[in-house]
Amino acid sequence: MPRTPRRPRPRPVVLAALPAALLTLVCAGAAPGATAPDGPVPVRAGASGAVREAVRAQVRPGAARPRTFDTGPARAALGRLLPRHAGQFTFVADTAAAADTFSVSGAPGDITVRGSTGATLLTGVGWYLQHVAGVDIGWPGDSLGALPARLPGVPAPVTRSALVAHRYALNDTDDGYAGPYRSFEEHQRQVDLLALHGVNEVFVQVGAEYPYYRALQGFGYSAAELRAWVPGPAHQSWWLLQNLSGFGGPVSERLMRERAELGGRIAEQLRGLGMTPVLPGYFGTVPPGFAARNPGSATVAQGDWAGFDRPDWLDPASPAFGKLAAAYYAEQRAVFGDSAMYRMSPLHEGGQTGAVDVKSAAGAIQAALHAAHPDALWAVLGWQDDPTAELLAGVDTSRLLILDGLSDRYNRLDREARWGGAPYAMGSIYNFGGHTTVGANTSVWIERFGPWRTKGDSALAGTAYLPEATGTNPAAFDLFTDLAWEPSPIDQRAWFADFAARRYGGPDPAAAAAWEELRKGPYSTSSGLWSESQDSLFTARPSLTAAGAAYWSPRSMRYPAEGVRRALEHLLKVAPHLRGSSAYRFDLVDTARQALANHSRVLLPQIRAAYEAKDLARFRALTAQWHDGERQLDALTGSDPNFLLGRWLKAARSAGADRAEQDRYEYDARSVLSVWGGRSTSEGGFLHDYANREWNGLVGELYARRWRAYFDSLEEALVHRAAPRAIDWYAFEEEWARRTTRHPAEPVGDSYALAARIAEGLRPAAGGR
Repeated sequence: MPRTPRRPRPRPVVLAALPAALLTLVCAGAAPGATAPDGPVPVRAGASGAVREAVRAQVRPGAARPRTFDTGPARAALGRLLPRHAGQFTFVADTAAAADTFSVSGAPGDITVRGSTGATLLTGVGWYLQHVAGVDIGWPGDSLGALPARLPGVPAPVTRSALVAHRYALNDTDDGYAGPYRSFEEHQRQVDLLALHGVNEVFVQVGAEYPYYRALQGFGYSAAELRAWVPGPAHQSWWLLQNLSGFGGPVSERLMRERAELGGRIAEQLRGLGMTPVLPGYFGTVPPGFAARNPGSATVAQGDWAGFDRPDWLDPASPAFGKLAAAYYAEQRAVFGDSAMYRMSPLHEGGQTGAVDVKSAAGAIQAALHAAHPDALWAVLGWQDDPTAELLAGVDTSRLLILDGLSDRYNRLDREARWGGAPYAMGSIYNFGGHTTVGANTSVWIERFGPWRTKGDSALAGTAYLPEATGTNPAAFDLFTDLAWEPSPIDQRAWFADFAARRYGGPDPAAAAAWEELRKGPYSTSSGLWSESQDSLFTARPSLTAAGAAYWSPRSMRYPAEGVRRALEHLLKVAPHLRGSSAYRFDLVDTARQALANHSRVLLPQIRAAYEAKDLARFRALTAQWHDGERQLDALTGSDPNFLLGRWLKAARSAGADRAEQDRYEYDARSVLSVWGGRSTSEGGFLHDYANREWNGLVGELYARRWRAYFDSLEEALVHRAAPRAIDWYAFEEEWARRTTRHPAEPVGDSYALAARIAEGLRPAAGGR
């Protein structure tokens, strides 16, 4: 049998939640002072206001707060975040504080932060940096260089408590789109940032394949069969969602072991801070032929997902389901330990129910979870039609949390009516596929969070930070995570003004003007149809009628493009002494990139008009502008470490033990950015370019080459007065995905000079742009 990763030492489960006594007593109708019975009591329909208030706080069963905690992990995180200033903070474990509460006070150079958990201590530091020190640690970019040697004192002591018990983070797809081959240090940085910004529940996906691999060997499968069934890391997110299997693999046992150990370390990091590691639960995904190898079992074929054959679903009523779930949770516990929350979304995006009774199946899935983890919450994604009324009818909804991915996307939403009063977290998916586009429906977040939370029948119990890929849009990250901690409704205009003042380490009129333009434009898009802004046509598969790169993205501008161009002009005028931060460089590159990307939507119709008019000279002049724009884009993005294809590919290759394995993982990492899957997935499933992004190397080696081949074919057609030759774009993109060419993993070039050149070309007076 394969060697099991090192089992972590026994540890207590840290449940970042309120005690269960209140909910249990009021639901049972107990008199004041009564002792809470063992086990949770479901919330009845028509429950009293007190019960509704308990649900609103999402009181969790069995979640008594510890009397004390070790501040060491929080202090270690502080040392990583503020290496030059960590010694000026004193951390106090405040056992008398209410749950999810911090207090900040102190004189210059001697700041005291008290908190109810290690994570809330860090959230207190984040509040201090934002509101007192006037600097930003964003995701990405920071302005810590502006901190004085001696930190400023706190004018008056401040105490903050979270408005909701659940502050959840990370979409199921984040591991695939933000970095499937990240190191522990990169994941650790992510945890530190989430704690700094008030998050207390974090999805841990990396290594999730290992419990499947171990458990299923006891149900008739060989190690080799399972290694072929498990996808490459860049595609595992969708395997866990029961959408596909095998693609990008096979994975080696060594890699699975290492990823499991990595996931275990991340979970331990979260527990040390008093945060909840949210682990994948088991809901019935099995390899082909399960019923034949396990007599008495019943499986349901799940059909097609975007051109992939979905894995089968084991009927939870089958006797084997409980046995396999128990084996899965035992293997998971051996590596990841226990948790208080598990993520599962059965029948995601079109799964087939067959003859299975969904209500009974949901009950069996929850029963299997509670057999392994009696007090655990089941977190389910609110997406499309899920969770269905049938699923909700089969479970104890007091031990369920719906992570609403559509809170800011559509209008006329009534989550209480839709989900029967089940607790939910208001969420946003403002980034799809890791697109580098700027913007989010931030005004919608502000308009909805307060009223949704405080209305009489509210079941809103948390927030859910759910971009499909993290590491873009630092303003959106900061604002969304502030929602749960600001006692008064956020004034969007004032918030962005404050953000501008701290983002580069000091107030600056040009920075304020830039962020006001961005606030009014890409950060004030409306609900109704989209939660993300449009992507770039530079990254689109070539066509004179291209309206977007990803098939599932907006087809037109969602805000006036001119505002981003003006924001770029303002950023170039920021005072020189504030231009040295990584935050300024990232924002300058990102804004210049977005301004140029927006111009692609102006330029392409002009190229089309010249082609249709058979004006060869104008066609050549305009396509030359297009090629120059892509050259500038590739150079610009090469000047900041957050836009480098080379880093993405270097990480993938580092996971391989030999050349063949390195090439396989590089294909896994390249394909998810381009073809996504095989021809049927890329074409019939419309997933090609779903994860498009304007990165150095990706622009130059794929997107620019693709457009050049296309424009060359059109020019040839104009010269010879013939129809343009057909190009097999899938074959073109697949050839790129199979490459092993190297690209810079460190930034090169002067970001300011490159952005200034782009701004000059886009000025109306310049005539060309």
